[in-house]
Amino acid sequence: MFDIGASELLMVVIVAVVVIGPKDMPLAMRTAGRWIGKMRKISGHFRAGIDAMVREAELEEMEKKWREQNEAIMKSTPQLPTAEDMQAPTTPKPSDAEASPDATPEMEPSDRKQKPSGDPEQAEFNLPPPPP
Repeated sequence: MFDIGASELLMVVIVAVVVIGPKDMPLAMRTAGRWIGKMRKISGHFRAGIDAMVREAELEEMEKKWREQNEAIMKSTPQLPTAEDMQAPTTPKPSDAEASPDATPEMEPSDRKQKPSGDPEQAEFNLPPPPP
């Protein structure tokens, strides 16, 4: 980081022993260790904040790119029919005077006359009988 070599570090230790003295050296080293720990903690917090900002910026950029691609895909593909579009058109119910004796498929199931067959469900939906 600061590119301090072994000879320079040895010189700092010798000056510290001469100036501080061997008696107060443990207290000085403890104090220096606390300060270094606080500086590392602050720099780590600062680095984490910068990293979070970079990630948020990248995320926003990716979301923008995704939205643009999504819009391009939506414009290029045909619109699929909705459930309302897929429902069969309803026909008006004929009045009692217009009703014929034979039921038509457009009428309500309660208005239909069931033709006799082996299975009432098949007659209601006009299904052929099952094979033997």
